[in-house]
Amino acid sequence: MREVNILHQPGRLDLIEIQHEKAKKRFFLLTTGLIGLTGVSLIVATAIGRVPISIADTLTTLISASGLSMGRDVDDSVKTVIVDLRLSRVVLSAFVGMALSVSGAAFQGILKNPLADPFTIGVSTGAAFGASLAIFFGVSNLTLLGLGLIPVVASLGALTALFVVLFLSRVDGRVRRDTMVLAGIVVATFLGALISLVKSLDEESVSSIVFWVMGSFQGRGWSHLGFALPYIIIGLILVVVHSRDLDLMTLGDSQAKQLGVNVSRTRRRVLIGASLLTAGSVSVSGVIGFVGLVAPHLIRLTVGPDHGRLFVLSGIAGMLALIWSDVGARIILPEGEELPVGVITALLGGPFFCLLLKKRRVESGID
Repeated sequence: MREVNILHQPGRLDLIEIQHEKAKKRFFLLTTGLIGLTGVSLIVATAIGRVPISIADTLTTLISASGLSMGRDVDDSVKTVIVDLRLSRVVLSAFVGMALSVSGAAFQGILKNPLADPFTIGVSTGAAFGASLAIFFGVSNLTLLGLGLIPVVASLGALTALFVVLFLSRVDGRVRRDTMVLAGIVVATFLGALISLVKSLDEESVSSIVFWVMGSFQGRGWSHLGFALPYIIIGLILVVVHSRDLDLMTLGDSQAKQLGVNVSRTRRRVLIGASLLTAGSVSVSGVIGFVGLVAPHLIRLTVGPDHGRLFVLSGIAGMLALIWSDVGARIILPEGEELPVGVITALLGGPFFCLLLKKRRVESGID
């Protein structure tokens, strides 16, 4: 009789199935809502600027630029401002925000640390050092691949920093998570000191180096997006295809191995993918902090630790965050001056980081 009663009671599998269906519904609603909000933001952000252009004219211009006809003539000067100057910048900021946010989620997952972000292992500092050298030696105005030399040198610096960190963090032929964090801190600190040395040796380059290091989309366009896209696409592929393995690795390395996960290979590929996302972004935008920390953490609180859903929603949230941070950087100061967008993200993300750190201290029982 006891066995029959147990069979007729709602089992644990039924509860798990109900929770799974609720999570799927929540994910669908959030994804749909955020995609719609991002589409609206792209149009509105393109309309905002020092030259007043209505949203209707902006939408008409964008439709006309796509090859469709709205029955209205579009002024060439307005089209240049909308398509070549503003839209390119807004789209670039969206892709950079997505890349930084997804890489932040990947770093947090692979390091099992919610305080991790794309700058944990020194990749962004490597990019900043490369850009600083280009400015110091006066070659920043030279062109390569249709761009100034800074993005090229910055990406080389970012990838070099990554390989140095991976080399230093290898123990017995394997990349160790705890050793990698320490190696990243050492490399970032050393490169930060070198950047300070470069600035002290050439006072004329200080303002240019500082402005680049603080992050900005000023003067960026379609060519910069084209340069960053290969990094972003390859990085996304490497990260997303291992989302299921990352879920299993949250159980611990031993359990993940028993379930068929090649832990060392997965960790190495995810690190390289996340670093490529960071390198491609930082090479064209400068160092923009906190986007990769705040967006993934907020999404994780909403949809849970499932990395497949986390990557999708974090990417869209990162787009929104950086689109509007850049709008703020463009319009806050009077007379056409711009703030570095990294200042905006730091002002918004800094307090959040402090609250998150305080929460972890309380949960850990640290006074």
